[in-house]
Amino acid sequence: MALEVETKDCTALSDSEICEMAELISGESVYFDVGHLSKQRDAWVLVTHVRDGSRLVAYGFCTLERVGGDPTVLMGAGATKRSARRDSALRAMVNAQLRRAVLAFPDEDVLVAAQMADAATFTAFKPLDRVVPRPGYEPNGEDRAWGRRLAKRFDVQGEYKAREFRVYGDGGPSFVLNHTAARPEAVPTDVAALFDGYDTRNGDAMIAFGWATREDLAKLL
Repeated sequence: MALEVETKDCTALSDSEICEMAELISGESVYFDVGHLSKQRDAWVLVTHVRDGSRLVAYGFCTLERVGGDPTVLMGAGATKRSARRDSALRAMVNAQLRRAVLAFPDEDVLVAAQMADAATFTAFKPLDRVVPRPGYEPNGEDRAWGRRLAKRFDVQGEYKAREFRVYGDGGPSFVLNHTAARPEAVPTDVAALFDGYDTRNGDAMIAFGWATREDLAKLL
């Protein structure tokens, strides 16, 4: 069965949908309850739901805006159901948000940014160019400036260290795009190494970003 994807204004997000989202995953070190998600509804503009039949399998908040003058997709709190189709659900959600971006910012490259706490979440950035941070790449001053800019926009809690693109949490949740691998051993070791030492229960998170080119975005239409 094909996955069904819907993106709508957060103002249209009902309390029952918030409860459904809160029940998607539980018992993990990164978990958003009804209270967290209700606050995210007020903080973001759009929310994407991915369904397999009638069952919710992924969700993610986002907003489209210009950050530092550049068109940007900011991905907020999100999660994928721990099922065999989790990677497909993540791709469907990201593609839906990028499709919104090409409509909002035609003929422009678009920056895509998210907070993440698990190496598997890098799957979301596979379609992007110039991802920062990434294995084998030494970020430059402009990259670090982008990281600081995004940390401010995400209103991160705790301490952000620009050279590491890392948020050291303060004990509360980081509103990450929460995705795990069905087969953790399949995650490239150099990507996994980027997350060495992260304490997700403390709210540690990476701020990562990359560029969706206008040519790639056009293919989504």
